[in-house]
Amino acid sequence: MSEVIDRPLRDDEKPATSRLRIVDCDVHPSLRSTDDLNEFLPKRWQQHLKEYGSHLRTPYLFTTPYPRSSPLIARRDAWPPTGGPPGSDLAFMQKQHLDPLDVEFGILQVLDLFIFSQQNLEFGAAIQRAINDWQLAFWSHRDPRLKASILVGQDGVDLAIAEIERCAKIGEYIQINVSPRANEPLGRRRYWPIYERAQALDLPLGIHVGGYGGHAPTGGGWPSYYVEEHQSNAHTIAAQLASLVIEGVPERFPKLKIVFIEGGFGWIPSAVWRMDQHFERFRSEVPHLKRKPSEYVREHFWFTTQPIDEPDEARHLRSLIEWVGIDRLLFSSDYPHWDFDDPRFAFKTPLTEAERKKIFSTNARSVYKF
Repeated sequence: MSEVIDRPLRDDEKPATSRLRIVDCDVHPSLRSTDDLNEFLPKRWQQHLKEYGSHLRTPYLFTTPYPRSSPLIARRDAWPPTGGPPGSDLAFMQKQHLDPLDVEFGILQVLDLFIFSQQNLEFGAAIQRAINDWQLAFWSHRDPRLKASILVGQDGVDLAIAEIERCAKIGEYIQINVSPRANEPLGRRRYWPIYERAQALDLPLGIHVGGYGGHAPTGGGWPSYYVEEHQSNAHTIAAQLASLVIEGVPERFPKLKIVFIEGGFGWIPSAVWRMDQHFERFRSEVPHLKRKPSEYVREHFWFTTQPIDEPDEARHLRSLIEWVGIDRLLFSSDYPHWDFDDPRFAFKTPLTEAERKKIFSTNARSVYKF
């Protein structure tokens, strides 16, 4: 077991009364180096990556906009003893995370190479295809607990559809992942063909925070500090929730399941209250909506728990969980990142055994059909 897992408990921490096998909806594998992709990447694009590198939709070169988040936003103890970046060593991930925490299934979320944000759409599609194959070869086939996602860049819709169809024929992927920071809000019709295929294939649409869409991460511009940028993840997810609902995606694709990943859930009530209020006042502008926004949110969207908001009083967290809905929450650890949530201590409010089972296991089983 890892040093973090075995550390002494703080006075305010109490372990759960019983252990259960968990589904972790946010596990980040990493490339040991870009050479890992060579067997999956055509020579043309290997050479392109070597000679020209990535061209991202961001004004910053050779680094993230907020270098404090580097390298890989990682926990100090997550660096494998064999070398390589955190998340790159399967045996170490098994020893530190999967085995001691009884992870029954872990859903892979790949952030390497900012694959959603490549300005060269053909190169981005080649990298996405290589990463999708790499997930299976290096992770899922070596440990069946780890489940892969189809990663696509939605700004090249035709390329994205082709990759979705290719991966769907393989039949080993459990969701389609897009970025919340694209060129346009996710509700726009240009992206609807992706949602149509996701619904037809009965694959959830996963939206993990991050990426660079060529815009500042906040509506007010570029923040001065990493702590501001990190907090803006929730703002981005809230904006995309509004876009998807108000543009009519759940109304148009009623069987589509949408999962927001690593955006937390503390912001949901106020965002939905405001949408409902505006809908009542401006419903003539959006006649394609047949119900209040809150009804679409409660039926079509799920939210992973990390990072869990921790108000001073446990009853406030309890009220938040009840408002969002026990059935809408999916546990996620964000391993191996610095803001990792240990499932034993993640909720600073009492949960019944039935509620814990839903959040940590059966909700995800229902969404992803394990």
